[in-house]
Amino acid sequence: MKKILILTTGGTIASVQSPDGLVPGMSSEQLRGHLPQIGARIAIDIRELFQMDSTDMTADHWVAIVRAIRESYDDYDGFVVCHGTDTMAYTAAVLSYMIRDSDKPIVLTGAQRPIGFEITDAKSNLQDSILYAADPRSRGVQIVFAGKVIAGTRARKVRSMSFSAFASINLPEIAEINNGRIIRYLTDPAFCRGESDAKATALFSDQIDPKVFLLKLTPSMSPELLPEIFRVNDAVVIESFGAGGIPASMEGTLTEVLSGYRPEEKILAMTTQVTYEGSHLETYEVGRRLAGSFSILEARDMTLESAVAKLMWILADRSLSWEEIQRRFYEPIAKDTLIEVSPSPRTR
Repeated sequence: MKKILILTTGGTIASVQSPDGLVPGMSSEQLRGHLPQIGARIAIDIRELFQMDSTDMTADHWVAIVRAIRESYDDYDGFVVCHGTDTMAYTAAVLSYMIRDSDKPIVLTGAQRPIGFEITDAKSNLQDSILYAADPRSRGVQIVFAGKVIAGTRARKVRSMSFSAFASINLPEIAEINNGRIIRYLTDPAFCRGESDAKATALFSDQIDPKVFLLKLTPSMSPELLPEIFRVNDAVVIESFGAGGIPASMEGTLTEVLSGYRPEEKILAMTTQVTYEGSHLETYEVGRRLAGSFSILEARDMTLESAVAKLMWILADRSLSWEEIQRRFYEPIAKDTLIEVSPSPRTR
């Protein structure tokens, strides 16, 4: 018999109607009463961690989820984390770095409509997640939602109301779940265990640096806030236009700010506002000018959620050199990138 632990954190799936709108209010035991019929071959335990809207998720909550999984890791065959959809992609990415090489599946799921509603996607999402977590071939961190299985490092919420809320960015979906049947599209060892695979040892981290700032560029943006943004944060990820670059009007201030720090003291990383195909700084002059002027990390085909989460994980160790930070950022983990990048020489 497979043993699955469900960890609840609140979110829409456990919400109830209030005079002020939907609010998480269903206990883990109340949630148990709505569980779909799974069969006698799967034993399910439920543990409540939080009861919160995922908008309020913080680094401390991520650490608590990791510790709960680590404490129970040897006692269960798989884990399902019930989570609000709004920040689920960030949590999935963070768990992919804080729990590496897991031989057991760690599945995140939730719902666009509460499980107590007559019309809801919660029951099907829970059923699919439990079945996937109990399957002997499943491993690693994934999101299971609307019949899709998406790598934790590749998920993004793309719809605010529809049941098909998540997409897999720059990587095919791992699997589809249809009428209780798992149809696997990717059998990569990061997500799928082979019959002859040796057992891996999960690597847990319980430290994270939340001082990573995501700056979305807009036309005519003033650079006057850049000094303060870099002062209070350890890394700034710039979400640029298209293939990548920054406006000429910001370069002088950025140069002045970064000249006061060593590369490892304040990390500058670039990603793109475009959902698919990633950044390519070398394509245009504005990107090449940027890459040639600063010690910079480029997300390439990584999602912005994974780029932010990976930096938070890496910078938990503030003793790392710039070269080691580069190496760790560009090292593929759980298929977070498919592009090989050579570390650049120090330019500041």
